[in-house]
Amino acid sequence: MQFTLSRTPYSSPVARALCGEVQAEYVVRYGEGDMTELADADFEPPNGDFIVVYDEAGEPVGCGGWRSHGEDAEMKRVFVRASARRQGLAKRIVAAVEASAAAAGRKRVILETGPMQPEAVAMYGLLGYTPVPAFGYYGQEEGSIHLGRELGSDLPH
Repeated sequence: MQFTLSRTPYSSPVARALCGEVQAEYVVRYGEGDMTELADADFEPPNGDFIVVYDEAGEPVGCGGWRSHGEDAEMKRVFVRASARRQGLAKRIVAAVEASAAAAGRKRVILETGPMQPEAVAMYGLLGYTPVPAFGYYGQEEGSIHLGRELGSDLPH
């Protein structure tokens, strides 16, 4: 199956719907959604970006983005609908987010995740993400996982 990745405003109905699905999944896994405050402007170039993946039929099946966090790019809302999983889309989304952040002059991508997302933690490890100092809304939360990766020509995607 062919997939298309497309820059999409975070404020768009498509992005909103996918982010709603992300939040619903967090509720199932953690008992509540991600409480991190996000604004539409956080994902506007050159200080951020948001990407949606579409299948051959033009249906949105995944998303991810980044926003400025000091000099770093903070990755947010990487998600693939259950019907499109196990096809490498999450890795493609991460690669697209990293490429966008690098094009905007960011040298590192950081992210927060948690223990109830073991598949995400494993994927990020395979992609070269390593622990970084805790930050953000969940910086003091026990079990919160903070990872980062330097951007450069050695991207392992």
